[in-house]
Amino acid sequence: MNSEKFNPIWIYDTTLRDGAQREGLSLSLEDKLRIARVLDQLGIPFIEGGWPGANPKDVQFFWKIQEQPLKQAELVAFCSTRRPYKAAAQDPMLQAILAAGTRWVTIFGKSWDLHVTAGLKTKLEENLAMIADTIEYLRSQGRRVIYDAEHWFDGYKHNRQYALKTLMAAMEAGAEWLVLCDTNGGTLPHEISQIVRGVVDQLQLPNESTAVDRDNVEDYHKSTTQNSFKPMLGIHTHNDSGTAVANALAGVLEGVRMVQGTINGYGERCGNANLCSLIPNLQLKLGYNCLQEEQLHLLTPTSRLISEVVNLAPDDHAPFVGRSAFAHKGGIHVSAVERNPLTYEHLQPEKIGNQRRILISEQSGLSNVLSKARSFGHELNKQDHTCRQILERLKELESQGYQFEAAEASFDLLMREALGYRKQLFELKGFQVHCDMLQSAGKPYSNAIATIKVAVKGADILEVAEGNGPVSALDSALRKALVKFYPEIAAFHLKDYKVRILDGTAGTSAKTRVLVESSNGEQRWTTVGVSTNILEASYQAVVEGIEYGLLLPVEPVTSATYSR
Repeated sequence: MNSEKFNPIWIYDTTLRDGAQREGLSLSLEDKLRIARVLDQLGIPFIEGGWPGANPKDVQFFWKIQEQPLKQAELVAFCSTRRPYKAAAQDPMLQAILAAGTRWVTIFGKSWDLHVTAGLKTKLEENLAMIADTIEYLRSQGRRVIYDAEHWFDGYKHNRQYALKTLMAAMEAGAEWLVLCDTNGGTLPHEISQIVRGVVDQLQLPNESTAVDRDNVEDYHKSTTQNSFKPMLGIHTHNDSGTAVANALAGVLEGVRMVQGTINGYGERCGNANLCSLIPNLQLKLGYNCLQEEQLHLLTPTSRLISEVVNLAPDDHAPFVGRSAFAHKGGIHVSAVERNPLTYEHLQPEKIGNQRRILISEQSGLSNVLSKARSFGHELNKQDHTCRQILERLKELESQGYQFEAAEASFDLLMREALGYRKQLFELKGFQVHCDMLQSAGKPYSNAIATIKVAVKGADILEVAEGNGPVSALDSALRKALVKFYPEIAAFHLKDYKVRILDGTAGTSAKTRVLVESSNGEQRWTTVGVSTNILEASYQAVVEGIEYGLLLPVEPVTSATYSR
């Protein structure tokens, strides 16, 4: 059998529905379309698009995507079983599902008798009929069905026999996948293992020893007679106990072949199983085939792009795909990684599209400085006195409150100064900032005016500019003074401005650290300033940001070095 298809796991992404239930996350129609196409490019086999009929946006999504269908993924519509005592063929909800035009449909039904009697307020037998009738109807309409057994693990623990009956009803009606859901997220890995093993044994379902070609699951189902037909198992876990990924892995080791989850673990309450952790664990650690190797390289970029689309800051410390996942700060660690990355990395970051980062801080050793210097194109060695001088200056400044691991552009300028080729592009002669609190239409707003005097190429320049705050006004005045001499400054703009009070007990006289992120439209870089005067700290960071930006066209570097 082709090695790329051996031991397959079918990944089922539900970011567009379950992930969108996260508090504070809202997707537009365009957002959903963009995410679907990104997931398709990543190579996800099943993408759940939403619940057609539940809201107008999901209806529009399924219509819109038909104009330019996905290239390889199966788009899946999601819905519940029919209503109690109402034939599936007459249920308008299921007509909306058929109208969505997908080949695959996911239907969820109740597994826990508590939900049947207290939630649906119907009889246990009627719930079984609802499951069977819904799946049989969809099958009669040419649809292939994935059955999500909602609250499966809780139902199994409270009434094992009834929970199993719900799976049997779905299986006999023609569901090709039975997905066991830990809907409340309260089950632990050892329970998952025991329960999945019990389901496989009691229903005699395909397990880990059953070899099914990833591309030929349809042939597997067609090759079985109606009497011998056996669906395959899936798992859907939530993270309320912090074990969603571990639970999914436990299920796979017991025979599960479909894993449902979301990118970045988005989802209601504490989120769903994070596919960005599950996929590399399954493929690189356990040897299952989830994505093609060239697609696996897209995992980190996909994670970050989707975080941008949903307007949530990426988790820098997320396993595998986080910006800090392969970041090394301690001098001993850096020295070891320089010799052999396996000493402090559990896998090659490039395999999942991430990259190694060497951080600079007061905990750094000479190895950190040497590595960082090489990344900026500076040639140093441990015997070079300048290297130790840079390290000592770094530690001195960090003890004063500077933070260079978050401001690598400022550290590059520090190295240039120590090496003797930091150019003085302009000189500050002085600045003043005046702020007014004004009233407009009964609402207060602030206005700031900055006046700045700088010496540039032998000329003294005096400029004034307004801004919606003192830093904005100061930045505008400085650019206005310099742009005549350095036209490329016109493309620079501030991307982010962060203020940190370093000694809160000092009150308004506390020392302040300011981080400024700048961009020229193609690259980003961050600089730092520290002072007891917030305007002075801001000025330091802004000035270094402009100075560093002016160096980039002269000595270009890869955008990955500065991109966040």
